[in-house]
Amino acid sequence: MPPAVTLSVANTRRTARNGLALTAVCLVALMFGLEISSVPVILPTLENQLGTGFQDAQWIMNAYTLACTSVLMAAGTLADRFGRRRMLVLCLWVFGLASLACGLANNATTLIAARFVQGIGAGAMMICQFAILSHLFREPAARARAFAIWGVIAGVGLGFGPIVGALILAVADWRWVFLVHVPLTLFTLVLLRISVQESRDPAAHRLDIAGMLTLTLSVFALVYFITQGTENGFGTPPMLGWAGLAVAGLLLFIVVERRSPHPMFDFSVFRIQRFNGALMGSIGMNFSFWPFMIYLPLYFQAGLGYDTVTTGGALLAYTLPTLLIPPVAERLALRYGAERVIPCGLGLMGAGFLSMAAANAVAQPSIVLVLISCIIAGVGLALTNSPTTNTTTGAVSADRAGMASGIDLSARLITLALNIALMGLVLLLGISHQLAAVLPDSSVLEWPTISQNIAAGKLGASVGLAFTDAQAALRHGIGWAMLYAGLGAGGLAWLSRYFFRRSQ
Repeated sequence: MPPAVTLSVANTRRTARNGLALTAVCLVALMFGLEISSVPVILPTLENQLGTGFQDAQWIMNAYTLACTSVLMAAGTLADRFGRRRMLVLCLWVFGLASLACGLANNATTLIAARFVQGIGAGAMMICQFAILSHLFREPAARARAFAIWGVIAGVGLGFGPIVGALILAVADWRWVFLVHVPLTLFTLVLLRISVQESRDPAAHRLDIAGMLTLTLSVFALVYFITQGTENGFGTPPMLGWAGLAVAGLLLFIVVERRSPHPMFDFSVFRIQRFNGALMGSIGMNFSFWPFMIYLPLYFQAGLGYDTVTTGGALLAYTLPTLLIPPVAERLALRYGAERVIPCGLGLMGAGFLSMAAANAVAQPSIVLVLISCIIAGVGLALTNSPTTNTTTGAVSADRAGMASGIDLSARLITLALNIALMGLVLLLGISHQLAAVLPDSSVLEWPTISQNIAAGKLGASVGLAFTDAQAALRHGIGWAMLYAGLGAGGLAWLSRYFFRRSQ
């Protein structure tokens, strides 16, 4: 066979193999996105069928995000040292088996534990897939095309997750929201085996175990303090102990990272004002948009009385802009600069939530106004997301881009975990504020229990309270959460603009 023909055949085979590898990596991104956006839709169903409470629902989501955060940095280092494909295969097995355990869970404790293990697999998968794509597609044009395809599929997982979860509930059981990942995982493993060759980094740094443990301990303790404090009392000795543990863990993390030769976080990047401005975008998206995603199905179903499928359709107004707007965001960032687009996106997101709160404030909220507000918030997030990712890595030198990306992703997940808890606290406070207007003073001691029931969507279980009053209290509490999200996003928009101006 002539050399030119041999070369052509080899190139064709390599292209086909890379196409299969890209398919496998895109399936990983799809599963990761679905596990974030499809699960909130089934939380009210879990509360009815498994008897989970409001705090259980928070932990079902937070166990996943906390686990993702705890393994991010470790996964990248281990993949570089022992092999990216080997690490991704191991993580897929962990993710698939944990998804099976989630689908077979018969109580909240088992589901939360399985979700934590699932999050460990998911967080490590996300890091490994970036390394594999970068290794397989080395030419700039091919790499840009591969990451663009990956971004679209990841957006499909996040954007269509609510309707996927709702459709599964309509035709099957909630368990299939988790069980569907088992065959997807097996298919992905087959694709990886036939398409991805092993790769390593001989110069990989040592694993920063101390930094990983202290950061995870600090975040977990703080989330536990916020979540459980509403039931046990924030001023009780056990809760104060958890708060002290969170502070001690954070201080230890700072000390460890400053002394480590290869730290997870190089704090010197925070001297780069452009990096700080973009980081406000990462924090802002997960301060408001993604935490509220957990409470929005509760609002549509229990607060407004929609069924599951209608709720899933309504949630598309919230998530679909995250899939459709990113190309526009990239063009705007190229033309006007990320220093204008990121604060504008955060401000638009804040305006969407404030508009949502205004639409919710009336006795009979207009679903049209609520959905328009959801679209505004979704457009704001889409304008922020892509420019933020590009700017955090582009603001530092090439040899520090991986570390900057790790800080960016960690900031997103940590902010998400904390604000799931904080937004839940604001929701409970709003419900209690409304209860003060409809319950006699003698019932004050019962408010925490009644608020928890209402926040869990159990409006009929609220002792001594009419259904309409319970529904009004729920809408009032979610209205407070909307205000919290809107003011937070607006404040972070101002901070982002402030840092960008300093960088200029």
